[in-house]
Amino acid sequence: MDPADIITSAGGVLLTRDVLARGSSEAGIRRAIRHGDVVRVERGLLAVTGADPELVAAGRSRGLLTCASAAPRFALWQLRPAVQPHYWHSNGRATARCISHRLALTQPAFHGTLAALPDVLLHGLLCLPPLEALVMVECAYNRGDIEPSFLRRHLAGNRCGKARDVLARVERGADSLLETLARVLFRDAGIATETQVWLDGIGMVDFLLEGFLIVELDGIAFHLEPRQFKKDRRRDNSATVRGLPVLRFFYDDVVHAPESMLAQVREVLARGSLRWPQPDQPGYGAYSRLPWL
Repeated sequence: MDPADIITSAGGVLLTRDVLARGSSEAGIRRAIRHGDVVRVERGLLAVTGADPELVAAGRSRGLLTCASAAPRFALWQLRPAVQPHYWHSNGRATARCISHRLALTQPAFHGTLAALPDVLLHGLLCLPPLEALVMVECAYNRGDIEPSFLRRHLAGNRCGKARDVLARVERGADSLLETLARVLFRDAGIATETQVWLDGIGMVDFLLEGFLIVELDGIAFHLEPRQFKKDRRRDNSATVRGLPVLRFFYDDVVHAPESMLAQVREVLARGSLRWPQPDQPGYGAYSRLPWL
């Protein structure tokens, strides 16, 4: 078999012994190198010309790209990119200036130098700050790529308590990392928070707080298309006509200024608490789900 095809199918980087095990020959490898299709990165390691440098670096470390470094390969939500490369190692070999993960893999690698998605998430849960791990897992869960129960089975023991706490906060319904972050922020502040609520005469809203405050989030790809922009504003108007205040926040508000966003929410809730029943008062449920009159 052509060594370039073998290496390409493995993500672009592969150990020489694995190329040989998959049907190539030493002569075929030398020929591919002469033709410029394959590069000998170092002794025992091959890559196709133009291979991803991050995957090549993982191959040099004799590890797998994982955790925050692997998240972009699976299109997972991320609060911030990895500052240092995250590798999984099995042989005691570690690369300087990297974060080395040692948790046993639950399944074979996705390809030559990239860990499989479940292991990427497990490494993230054990390594990253809670919010960063949560958005990654919730992204995969909402796409149907993983079940929290699978991850939980591999997080036994006292050292995994924080990771299990993160899993306990995973929910269905978030369309973006902004919705996950805002939900956590509101609930941690003690605010009664409903997500993806249908309101007759208004439509689906991102959040309904304390039964009367609508919060909508506009991400980086904000609705600049005129038709969608008008639709959003008309929905806001419909809510206002029905006596429901609406707050809209952007990516920068949620990610970079959450306390300022929370302060605005609290101010509106404080004003509205004199008018609308609270969660522990009779009549609250009537306001949160029934048609607005």
